[in-house]
Amino acid sequence: MNFGFFYQNSYLVKLLDMKTMGYPTKIQIIKRANSEQWYVNFPAAVAQAIEFQQGEIVEWLIDDHQNLVLKRSDEAVAPLKKKLKTKKKA
Repeated sequence: MNFGFFYQNSYLVKLLDMKTMGYPTKIQIIKRANSEQWYVNFPAAVAQAIEFQQGEIVEWLIDDHQNLVLKRSDEAVAPLKKKLKTKKKA
């Protein structure tokens, strides 16, 4: 049931039957006379786990009508890759 694809370090990785913890999030919309804006808020636990930075620019990719992929820039994850390599050596 829980399987799909996600991007990690610019590579497509397949998850097969992995137990995952979800965070239900409500989609919000603000309608104005001439426009509308849609909002998706990240729970703090998700933002902290992925180590988002304030003001970081991300890109949404549409996988299908059920899955969206959030892609971060290589520059945003470069410091995290260095930190991960340091942890693996220790």
